[in-house]
Amino acid sequence: MHTIDLKNNGFRTDLVIEEIAREKNSEITIKTLNKTKNITVEEVVIDKSTKGKWNKKEGIYKTITFTDITDKNNFKQIEEIAIKTMKDILNELKIGEEAKVLVIGLGNESSTPDALGPKTIDHVLVTRHLFSLGDVEEGYRNVASFKPSVTGVTGIETKDLIEGIKEKIQPDLLIVIDALASSSIERLNKTIQITSAGISPGSGVGNNRTEISKDTLNIPVIAIGVPTVVDGATIVENTLQLLLKKISYQLENKDNERLKLVPSTSQNYLNHKKELSKEQKEDLLGMVGLLDEQELKSLILEVLLPVNYNMMVTPKEIDYLIEKLSILLANMINKSLHSHFNPTK
Repeated sequence: MHTIDLKNNGFRTDLVIEEIAREKNSEITIKTLNKTKNITVEEVVIDKSTKGKWNKKEGIYKTITFTDITDKNNFKQIEEIAIKTMKDILNELKIGEEAKVLVIGLGNESSTPDALGPKTIDHVLVTRHLFSLGDVEEGYRNVASFKPSVTGVTGIETKDLIEGIKEKIQPDLLIVIDALASSSIERLNKTIQITSAGISPGSGVGNNRTEISKDTLNIPVIAIGVPTVVDGATIVENTLQLLLKKISYQLENKDNERLKLVPSTSQNYLNHKKELSKEQKEDLLGMVGLLDEQELKSLILEVLLPVNYNMMVTPKEIDYLIEKLSILLANMINKSLHSHFNPTK
């Protein structure tokens, strides 16, 4: 029998909530803070006692999961919850009203899936220049912004650029926005992670740069990210899992006369919970059907990596989604920093 090597399974995700969900015996609790029909807010806290067991830094991780950002009503609901979540983490970090803030948009503006940070900066309300001119109306904070691009374009480490500006303008807080990678199709462009732990640019696609965090910059850092890409192995593994779920759904409802009137292409089986038995999985997929999620993805990686086919993939409507997400994140930042700010409609 072929032995699957799990030591370097190559899972690509920047989302703490995915790493914890994948670890069945995790000692870290995922706490649900808010849950509605279309939006869920969850929190993970990694402290000194647990950070050594994870490839993640100590800090607070808040994750907002939603179903559809393109619907106008959904957008407004997501925005309201995102603003509240951002305000909560500012309060937990004890960031005062007088704190000066530097907002950084990481990523390559010429590559749409990686342009979330720079595009968000285009909508962030900056006020630092107004404070230097005189009094600013109450309800607005001292905010500056910067787009450092990527090391492959500038030839300069992103962290070094940020550190130089930080030494010049002396902010009390750094907010960093970046595009992330996910290990789930379901979360693609539908999840916001806000963390006090900072970020390592490019980590999700295996291009780790120097860490941007309180440890490296000596000021609090809040990192905000949305997964905009998944790798090919994730798509194949997720598709096989969905295949099993759909077959289970159809077997469960084979005598449902009403369902027979619904075309198979329109049947929504995503919330179906019942799983096929091991025997049924083996009948359908042979030995592959007996593999668990990690083993299956590792096998797929063994197939794709040697021929360089484990591509990073993004949806065809990514231009529109990035525009919507950048407005959402900017409104979240603006409203949480400036109490008198009126979000873009």
